[in-house]
Amino acid sequence: MLHLMTTEPEQQIGVGTQDAFQRLWTPHRMAYIQGENKPTGPEAGDGCPFCGIPDMSDQDGLIVARGRHVYAVLNLYPYNGGHLMVVPYRHVADYTELDAAETAELADLTKRAMIALRKASGAHGFNIGMNQGAAAGAGIAAHLHQHIVPRWGGDTNFMPVVGHTKVLPQLLADTRQMLADAWPHD
Repeated sequence: MLHLMTTEPEQQIGVGTQDAFQRLWTPHRMAYIQGENKPTGPEAGDGCPFCGIPDMSDQDGLIVARGRHVYAVLNLYPYNGGHLMVVPYRHVADYTELDAAETAELADLTKRAMIALRKASGAHGFNIGMNQGAAAGAGIAAHLHQHIVPRWGGDTNFMPVVGHTKVLPQLLADTRQMLADAWPHD
């Protein structure tokens, strides 16, 4: 017979007025909130992370797949587990600035990302899109990137709705390896 041990939650001093709520601390999100790794300007040399990632190893850069003109990378601050972005190597801000080869490969890697996410994690659906410009919500407006966010039936529960917190059950390095292994090749 399996016996599960339960323990009382640790009481922490200094967390405010005591109440019936437990706290889920996500200190890694503070880097995003404070703008860590954000470019200092619109040019490629202004600290654009999307320009620097391709120079890293796949593991260090969280790159899942590389094409000739674009690459697929995990979002460092994901909305859901497996949240990928397809990014052109060339530093362009607007979708209309892509040439025909970049546009075609961006579409192809987006399709491959969907196939890999379905195979690796059984995604039921996807949110796919680009935020063009800071006014449209682009976190890094100077370098185009397309989001591929996997979704599952019932994946919105009380945590994001009430607690404004997303629980991600897997480390990014493990997610990157799982998707790289599931990535479809020609």
